[in-house]
Amino acid sequence: MSDTDGRKTLGLGGSRPSNVKQSFSHGRTKNVVVETKRKRVVVPKPGGQKPTGPGAGPVGDPSKRPAGITDAEMERRLKAVQAAKAREAEEAAARLAEEKARAEERERRRAEIDAKEKEDREREESLKAKAEEEAQAKRDAEAAAQAAAAAPAAPAAARPTPNKAAPGPAVRKTERDREETNKKNRADDNRRSGKLTVNQALTGGEGGRQRSMAAMKRKQERQRQKAMGGNVEREKIIRNVNLPPAIVVSELAARMAEKTGAVVKALMTNGLMVTQNETIDADTAELIIEEFGHKVVRVSDADVEDVIKEIEDDPKDLIGRPPVITIMGHVDHGKTSLLDAIRNAKVVAGEAGGITQHIGAYQVTTDGGQVLSFLDTPGHAAFTSMRSRGAQVTDIVVLVVAADDAVMPQTVEAIAHAKAADVPMIVAINKIDRPAANADKVRTDLLQHEVIVEKMSGEVQDVEVSAITGQGLDQLLEAIALQAELLELKANPDRAAVGAVIEAQLDVGRGPVATVLVQNGTLRQGDIFVVGEQYGKVRALIDDQGNRVKEAGPSVPVEVLGLNGTPEAGDVLNVTETEAQAREIADYRANAAKDKRAAAGAATTLEQLMANAKANEDVSELPILLKADVQGSAEAIVQAMEKIGNDEVRVRVLHSGVGAITETDVGLAEASGAPIMGFNVRANASARNTANQKGVEIRYYSVIYDLVDDVKAAASGLLSNEIKENFIGYANIKEVFKVTGVGKVAGCLVTEGVARRSAGVRLLRDNVVIHEGTLKTLKRFKDEVPEVQSGQECGMAFENYDDIRPDDVIEIFTREEVKRTLK
Repeated sequence: MSDTDGRKTLGLGGSRPSNVKQSFSHGRTKNVVVETKRKRVVVPKPGGQKPTGPGAGPVGDPSKRPAGITDAEMERRLKAVQAAKAREAEEAAARLAEEKARAEERERRRAEIDAKEKEDREREESLKAKAEEEAQAKRDAEAAAQAAAAAPAAPAAARPTPNKAAPGPAVRKTERDREETNKKNRADDNRRSGKLTVNQALTGGEGGRQRSMAAMKRKQERQRQKAMGGNVEREKIIRNVNLPPAIVVSELAARMAEKTGAVVKALMTNGLMVTQNETIDADTAELIIEEFGHKVVRVSDADVEDVIKEIEDDPKDLIGRPPVITIMGHVDHGKTSLLDAIRNAKVVAGEAGGITQHIGAYQVTTDGGQVLSFLDTPGHAAFTSMRSRGAQVTDIVVLVVAADDAVMPQTVEAIAHAKAADVPMIVAINKIDRPAANADKVRTDLLQHEVIVEKMSGEVQDVEVSAITGQGLDQLLEAIALQAELLELKANPDRAAVGAVIEAQLDVGRGPVATVLVQNGTLRQGDIFVVGEQYGKVRALIDDQGNRVKEAGPSVPVEVLGLNGTPEAGDVLNVTETEAQAREIADYRANAAKDKRAAAGAATTLEQLMANAKANEDVSELPILLKADVQGSAEAIVQAMEKIGNDEVRVRVLHSGVGAITETDVGLAEASGAPIMGFNVRANASARNTANQKGVEIRYYSVIYDLVDDVKAAASGLLSNEIKENFIGYANIKEVFKVTGVGKVAGCLVTEGVARRSAGVRLLRDNVVIHEGTLKTLKRFKDEVPEVQSGQECGMAFENYDDIRPDDVIEIFTREEVKRTLK
């Protein structure tokens, strides 16, 4: 059967093609083929036509008229056909008239364009002829001048009489005068028309773009200079441009007194597509300023620190100073005990657990009368950053390695810090008196870390010592003195003091106290100083023996009283002339640090903020508050807290500070639900009472790794327990029965282990899990049983699941929760 199925296809019957000419702008035309649908008009046959006027009787032959059509209807239809024909004729006439008008308009425009082009060509030809005429006149004048110069003494009678019939030069001169007069008049008119009137401002003359007053003044200035004797270039004014760290393009142009467009163009030439409202950095602005020929004067908020000047000391003023020796090494390798034996004082007895918690600074005088300044750094892994600071201010590093323990991880860290600070190293092999001591193994292990001692043909001095028996201490001091002589350490005591903060703490009764090692100059009582974000006036200086002193010279460690706050360990102390300078510098540094912290903690975009929120959604946090006795310990504990945790749990230090636990700390802990950790500090009476009332937990610690272990255990409690599955049996479905009131029941054979009703089950089909759930019933014959042993048959029904088939496998398992801990 065909698609048409014997029927005729639909089509546009009664249409005829015709061509239509379309007209476009610029004289373009296009022929388009269109089809005009012919209308079917019902016309009575000539034989049966009758008059159609009013009262003419019935219209047409009633026998040949369509059924149900009256004479009036027929007459109305004929009138409609005639009206349609009339409208078509009118529309065709209108189209013809419109096409004719468009053609005339095109011709008129074409004629105008031709006339304009002809006029332009004539103008160009006249200007060219005029230029040639002026050039010819100039050449004639030069020739005449040369001729007059060649024959200056010729008699007047010999001169030719001017020919009246050839008045060329005179006529040309008259024309030139006339042209200059016209030019001058036009310039006057332009000058008058250049002034901005109220009507021009309101109507928006010059196509809606008005010239500024500055532009008109520049134009008048150019015309005035031209009238006075040609183009006179103004002398370039070189300006000193103050340049901050960032500047807007328009502001830069204003400071240079240059056009903004010229500055934007210069930036685009250098590859920067910016607008006048965008900000550019100081380096880019400096290139633009130099390109325009001006001088750059860099200014910034940091200019307040210019009062702290780097003074180049005269070699004549330099005198010898004691060396600063830092004791480094692994924990419990005997650093403090070794220093204790050197200075014959029981320092280690004051440390909790026999571990140094702070950086201590001491001065020791040898038997030969040489003064040595020692820094004792802690060896615990949490104080890596404090050891780093110790290496930065030191001259010589004494690396203590236990002879019975050899090189350990923190020994390697100490070697790295010493190398980074580029200071010489002396190896002290301690505990040489122990039976298991093996000094050669220590020397061999040090080779792996590029530390070659003298006994191994290297340059690093090594001394075998014992802090218990005192063996080798004199040799160690001699090695230090020898190394100090090779360094030729000198400083100028007669200048403003510069020092480094070794440790800082908030002492009850004395306020903020900083342990400062003076590196250059002399620090005196009454000096005004700035240290980091703090400032103050030296109220008192206390040496390492606890005695008050009036001044401290180079390489002398002292405790400084009189600060307005607790500085950070490692900050630099500088003496200033006035307290206003010190306060201004401290405020600038505090604001800069605040901005830096805000920028580091803020999410720059909304996408980043949402990403951070999503990332933190599944992370449990353990908030804590930390108060310590000194700044270095607080910082080290915070760093240790940051290392605790994983993708699920982390420790967040809400606040860390120095000093006693106050009522404000308790209020913050209550609001955040955090415990308070006190390291070598205690809560005052009001804080204790408030904590008891509000149920805030306060814990005290004196050994840092006890605190770290407790926090780690508390964070481990936030970890979700790990679910461990134990498979206890398998069963094969032999037959499936339908039981009224129960549903489908599987007749099973336990093939392995045991089937237990309280256990979880999975349904496997072709070794693919298709259902996991619990059993609704477990029957042995007709009785409900708690479990079925291997090799026995039973009946099983699943809870809310009926899609079970023969040969399916049922997997039986139990779950148990296993506690997880942080590593």
